[in-house]
Amino acid sequence: MNPLSVLRDSFYFFRRHLVSIIPLCLPLVVLEALVTQLLYGQIGDQASAAYSMLVSLLFYPLYSAALILYLDTRSRGQDTPRRDLLARAVQLWPQLALLILISSLLIVFGLTLLVFPGIWIMINLVFAEYLLVLRGLPVVQSMRESARMTTGHFMRIMICVFSVLAPLWLIDGLLMMAFPEPTPAVDLALASLSGFLQLFSTVVLYRLFMLLEGEAGNATQAD
Repeated sequence: MNPLSVLRDSFYFFRRHLVSIIPLCLPLVVLEALVTQLLYGQIGDQASAAYSMLVSLLFYPLYSAALILYLDTRSRGQDTPRRDLLARAVQLWPQLALLILISSLLIVFGLTLLVFPGIWIMINLVFAEYLLVLRGLPVVQSMRESARMTTGHFMRIMICVFSVLAPLWLIDGLLMMAFPEPTPAVDLALASLSGFLQLFSTVVLYRLFMLLEGEAGNATQAD
């Protein structure tokens, strides 16, 4: 499992299917950014970041699950209608939102310790969403199975994750410098762009998930 190959294959898929991913996810990403903007416009920019997390919990599980389902169906050569993907995402929302909430709290708690514990938790839980959405595992079991899958692959997974996140953080920083005091419309556009680009990490992690599942399956057959 070469991180460079994973990133290259993921970028090729993302670019090739961009026309399908945009109408599937972008409307929800924009709506999430809009609700966040309106909320902070009412309560002020100094409000707790918890409000932003609550808005994300409302929208992120929907477009994340829809994208994961799309990746799975396309990888199996199927062409599932967008409305069916979104309908299934709505059904998965309660469990996925709970999983994301628990994972986020654990990661934040780990980051408040010595940073690395938060990174360690994040890497161990990267496959939990895929296990819940695609394999139907309950929340806690998804987290446990994700930790088991990452065992022995920590560094390679971390390289892939931060190879995606670092450029995104750089882009966000450059845009903030380019638009230090954006108008509401520009701010909405920038937030939507940032949220959509972060979906590339979902594609990368799906590729890693499938590769590790395949390796585990081959090892089981060999035994």
